[in-house]
Amino acid sequence: MNNKRLCYILASAALLLTPVVANGAEPLKTDTGAKTLRVFIFAGQSNMVGSDSKVKDIKLFPPFAGLDMSQDKVLFSYNIGREEKLTSKGWVALQPVDGVVGPELSFARRVSQEIKAPIAIIKCAAGGTTLGADWNPDDPSGFKLYPLALQIIQSSLAELDRKRVAYRIEGFMWHQGENDMFDREFKPNYGKNLKNFLAKWRRDLNTPNLKFYIGELCTKTVWGMDNRENMYAIRAGQKAVTDTDTMAEYIPTSHDAVEIGGGAGLHYHYGTLGQLEHGVNYADAYLRTIGKKPTSNRPLKVLPYAKGSAVKLFILAGHRNMEGERAFTQELKALPGRESLAKDNGKIAFKYSIGGGYKTSKGWEPLGPAGYYDTFGPELSFGKTLQGKVPGNIAIAKFTHSGSQMNDWTPQGTEAKDRNLYPQFIAFIQASIKELQAKGHQVELAGIFYHVGENDMSFGPYRRDAGRWLQSIVAKSRQDLALPSLKWYVSQQPPTDEEGLNAIDITANLASIAATDPAFIHVKAFNLTPQAEKLVITTAGVVQLGELLAQSYLEHR
Repeated sequence: MNNKRLCYILASAALLLTPVVANGAEPLKTDTGAKTLRVFIFAGQSNMVGSDSKVKDIKLFPPFAGLDMSQDKVLFSYNIGREEKLTSKGWVALQPVDGVVGPELSFARRVSQEIKAPIAIIKCAAGGTTLGADWNPDDPSGFKLYPLALQIIQSSLAELDRKRVAYRIEGFMWHQGENDMFDREFKPNYGKNLKNFLAKWRRDLNTPNLKFYIGELCTKTVWGMDNRENMYAIRAGQKAVTDTDTMAEYIPTSHDAVEIGGGAGLHYHYGTLGQLEHGVNYADAYLRTIGKKPTSNRPLKVLPYAKGSAVKLFILAGHRNMEGERAFTQELKALPGRESLAKDNGKIAFKYSIGGGYKTSKGWEPLGPAGYYDTFGPELSFGKTLQGKVPGNIAIAKFTHSGSQMNDWTPQGTEAKDRNLYPQFIAFIQASIKELQAKGHQVELAGIFYHVGENDMSFGPYRRDAGRWLQSIVAKSRQDLALPSLKWYVSQQPPTDEEGLNAIDITANLASIAATDPAFIHVKAFNLTPQAEKLVITTAGVVQLGELLAQSYLEHR
């Protein structure tokens, strides 16, 4: 980039060009130094690159509209790729590279909306690389990414020095580890290697208090199933570091969207939507660091029920489509008769834990859109359909984790202990009941409405065991909640149609359970608005799913 262009970007970013260079400073606890350029480093492997994402698809996701355009007030310096590297050759305006969506795009916009200071991003990432070799700061091998990243960071900062730009290295965003899990030496030593990695960066950048944001390996990918134990080992190593390093934070990502691809629909990468959400995760974590926690306060100050009255409590539970991965509130206005779902309904109390606890309600809230990326689930249309048709009071409590599979919900759990959801699920239901009872209400648990795991339906070994797993969850829940006849409404979208998978008739398996258990209602959600891709239902389908579940309750109450 020539000096004229650089000066233009710096000016548009409202930088203070002074002789004072504030490099290596500790991240601030409050938002001060509004004219000091804040520099963020992004590094890692393919899910930091943005592999299998497409800039042209950004327009499909309303909350992120416009991120295909250049962000001229944000500086960007990058070296991306392995054998064939894409380089900025200095500072440029932040923009998509080679038609790919990286997390830096949504990160920059989110942060820029919340702080006055200008920001800059330095990115070095390459797919299929390991911390044990490529990123090894002591003995780099393979693509030798540690020295490469150090060089691009130092040269980029040197250019700011030459321009007399005041800056501060503010944070280091790291997403990597999938390839280390396949190496017998690297896997058990990931935590040790990561600790050393952070220490060497702080030393080499002369930033002893540099804050690191360590991105979780997404369990929603196919590797979250066929490499469950391996991924758990890497996550355990990451958490061992973030639990002991006060300047390192673990950033959950398993609730993010994952690309739909391959014959059965499963994928290894976040893809377009997931990458955009990935960047928001880092942005929100950083903003919390400086005391600017984004909040959406939706208090229900008083429960909308007469004192001492009875309340029917409906529990909604499940994975990607119960969470509402690709159902956006902005699209409700295009659905005739459903536009009002975008508004809070203060007559129905709503409580939730979504994304495995990534976002939880602040007590009881009015029923309304509550997803973390302007998304919503079937609860909106479910509540509206029941309202006026069910006598008395209605409350809804929703517990989801879109990065889970059905075996995570079983009472016995799996070897990936940090994903064992059953104890949390039952505790959530029990707490919801007790909270209403504490307000003087008699509570009737009207039923659990569960949408079967979408990923499970696309992976042979899981599809084969899904019925057995589900029966164990149902039986134990009835025991632990002391409700032997508790009704479970289990909805199922058309199972993945793929040669090999079709030999496992999951629909017949669920129907056979319903045939022997009168309190198990099998809801065939086979006539929803056709989804564009396998696995994930979009806005219209999610609305219809909620209506279908409500109708099933009305028919079987």
